[in-house]
Amino acid sequence: MMTNTFKLGLLAAALGLLGALATPLTAHAEGKISIAQQFGIGYLVLHVVKDQQLIEKHAKAQGLDDIEVEWRTISGATAMNEALLAGAIDVVSAGVPPMLTVWDRTHGRQNVKAVASLGSLPNYLLSNRAEVKTLQDLSEKDRIAVPAAGVGFQSRTLQIETAKLYGNADFQRFDRISVSLPHPDATVALTKGGSEITAHFSSPPFQYQALESPNVHKLISSYDILGGQATFNVLYATEKFHDVNPKTYKAFYDALVEASQIIKADRAAAAETYIKVENSKLPLAFVKKIIEDPENDFTVSPQRTFIYAEKLHELGVLKNKASSWMDYFFEEAYANPGS
Repeated sequence: MMTNTFKLGLLAAALGLLGALATPLTAHAEGKISIAQQFGIGYLVLHVVKDQQLIEKHAKAQGLDDIEVEWRTISGATAMNEALLAGAIDVVSAGVPPMLTVWDRTHGRQNVKAVASLGSLPNYLLSNRAEVKTLQDLSEKDRIAVPAAGVGFQSRTLQIETAKLYGNADFQRFDRISVSLPHPDATVALTKGGSEITAHFSSPPFQYQALESPNVHKLISSYDILGGQATFNVLYATEKFHDVNPKTYKAFYDALVEASQIIKADRAAAAETYIKVENSKLPLAFVKKIIEDPENDFTVSPQRTFIYAEKLHELGVLKNKASSWMDYFFEEAYANPGS
């Protein structure tokens, strides 16, 4: 027969177990976020978020006073996606096509979706060969530097244009002469010459730097291919991170919105922030010129992303067909216009 003391002990243990089971997992998961970005002014929104500690600010508004924010830099969409799916990073950043690829592959499982746009900025395909005037002039003599050959933003954008020119069956025509190389290294190779790199599908600020060389010229812009101003980079995460960390996620999204507003309110200050956070050696006036370029819009609203979703599905790159941009963005983004 159990004693009262033993019964009370069992009851206490049972209540403790029930209490542990009843405690939401979010209590343990909330308050930590790791973010990975790549190189360039395309990540200016994140630079401002980091510099002004906007996640920490908005976390306090959510009742999270001691949020832990980890920042990482990774080159290339492939490495980004691997880190996200391995659980090594909570939020990663890359171009729209790599995000759509992982959205497609995780559909019904991890359900990766986009958080927000990091802005609409054109990417220029550049060449240092005078005889190459158009995309059609590229040949086996050329090597095109891109951050993630065949799968990154630049390669997928080039594939869309290639399909227009040569038909859907030949959309990967230029993949065989593409080389994976980070933008900083590709810029040096293109401007100095003497290497196998004769073309570079670049991004800001690197394309601006390269075009200062008399030996470098532009062949085509991503805006030309997509028909106007279009999102360059996006942030994306798994459904689990979004759902299990509602306060942390909201703090992050609100921080992105505020950073975009800060940039638009004072672009000169944003240029100073970029140089400070990136520890860049670029002249302030040069960076300010880029940020003030009307082609560049540091908005969290997605623009023309659905063109990628439609065309990449048509080309067989994506198995799942999206009905609108909202299919691959988390609902917090719906508060802003999108396409």
